[in-house]
Amino acid sequence: MAKKVILVNPYMSSPRSVRLPLSLLALGAVLEGRYEYQIVDGNVDSQAAQTTLNAVQAGDTALLGVTVMPGPQVAPAIEISRAVRQAHPQVPIAWGGYFPTLYPDSSINAPYVDYLVRGQGEDTLLELLECLPEAGPPRPGSAVSDSSSARNSGVLRDVRGLTWKDQGQIVHNPERPFRPPDQYPHYPYERVGDVGSYLRPSFMGRRTAVHQAAIGCRYRCTFCGVVSMFNGHTSLPAAQHTHEALHTLSSRYGADALQLYDHNFFDKEKTSIPFLEVLAKVKMPWWCYARADTLAKFSTSTWELIRRSRLKMAYIGAEAASDSVLKSMKKGTKVEHTFETARLCRHYGVIPEFSFVLGGPQDPEGEIENTFRFIRRLKKIHPECEVILYFYSPTPQRDPARRKADRQEARIPLLKTYGPEGPELPTTPEEWTQPRWLNYVCHQDAPWLSPRMRQRVRDFSSVLYCRYPTAQDHSTPRWGKSLLRNLARLRYSAGLYGHPWELRLARSFIPLREPQRESL
Repeated sequence: MAKKVILVNPYMSSPRSVRLPLSLLALGAVLEGRYEYQIVDGNVDSQAAQTTLNAVQAGDTALLGVTVMPGPQVAPAIEISRAVRQAHPQVPIAWGGYFPTLYPDSSINAPYVDYLVRGQGEDTLLELLECLPEAGPPRPGSAVSDSSSARNSGVLRDVRGLTWKDQGQIVHNPERPFRPPDQYPHYPYERVGDVGSYLRPSFMGRRTAVHQAAIGCRYRCTFCGVVSMFNGHTSLPAAQHTHEALHTLSSRYGADALQLYDHNFFDKEKTSIPFLEVLAKVKMPWWCYARADTLAKFSTSTWELIRRSRLKMAYIGAEAASDSVLKSMKKGTKVEHTFETARLCRHYGVIPEFSFVLGGPQDPEGEIENTFRFIRRLKKIHPECEVILYFYSPTPQRDPARRKADRQEARIPLLKTYGPEGPELPTTPEEWTQPRWLNYVCHQDAPWLSPRMRQRVRDFSSVLYCRYPTAQDHSTPRWGKSLLRNLARLRYSAGLYGHPWELRLARSFIPLREPQRESL
């Protein structure tokens, strides 16, 4: 019998935010028929570390694979990996996902991580598993500096997209080209156990499913992790492939609403139309990511198709209130696109969820106040529009001069310091769990912000979210929203945001949902 692979999704979301672990289902799809495997989801299993240990103990385990996002998922990933390394030092441990792809040097710099799977992981995982019998088990050293990922590491050099350790030296293998999603099998949903437990209520329906059709984004915004992961690449599947997946979710599992994880669903008008036609047939309210410049240029017929497809909400990166800042972020849009998209969304019954990246290091205070005025103008155009406020966080970028370099080289995303004058980035996974780095990477803070600016944004957010409670909040009673709305009305009208003590007092009794922390 083939050895077993344990795939772990460490805890990172509240119970009401739990969604299907698509990254692990994608890996499971290519393991089917080749290896025995088990999925452990820390978002539904409060004892995920013990469950993982039991799974490793029960069988002949070939590999423990852990998916890791930057931010709050790093700490539970460390906990699980440490526990397995201590109890079963012969079992290889691989990390994959955004965190090891964006920060590979610090991710591999741990005694409990043997391999990193960078970028799209399906083929890299299969090739690694084929190599492991000859590579042999890990060779831990007294320190990371003299440890090795395998006893015979030479067989690992041809596995594209893999990072590993050879006698303490970090080895980044060349990049692996991306493949379109429809070249892989459909997700084996049944492998998570009770699929219904993942179809949670939302403002769109009682059983909201998630799906990812396309991958990547061809734009290069300097604050976006998708850029660092996909380096401008995007791949769309055939529309029929998406239709089959959505039909399975609705007919077999009873999904009545849909959240699309595509990084940029509306890439171009021409390519969007076949997918909109599929969604019109499926007849479920849905949510997606989108770009303002793309939507602003859509034809009337495409917008009518959007209406028929039942698009409920689109998360749109407005990001800034001036064209100069948008240009410095390499966003590729203009302020006029955001205004036009707000008008079109209101006309066609779509709620735009506009995100803003506040406080870049060049002129944080001036741009913050400018953004507040910009948001007020958007609210006049489309009062129901949502607003998500983040602080600017730079992400590692690949060297532009090497984007078309020899494919035999690894093009690792790099970020020398966090912002123009530091601080230096963490060098271990443990350092990334420190509160300040959690706040930085989750866009909740930045080292160049003053206490006054942080408080100013918090105060504005309190007034704005009370004056316009989010449509995504399906649990707060109507009377509670009405009370908060009326309490905030005078402050918002007069622009008096400072120290909204009465709103914070009211919210201690009325737990209003905050979009930037609990967006869909």
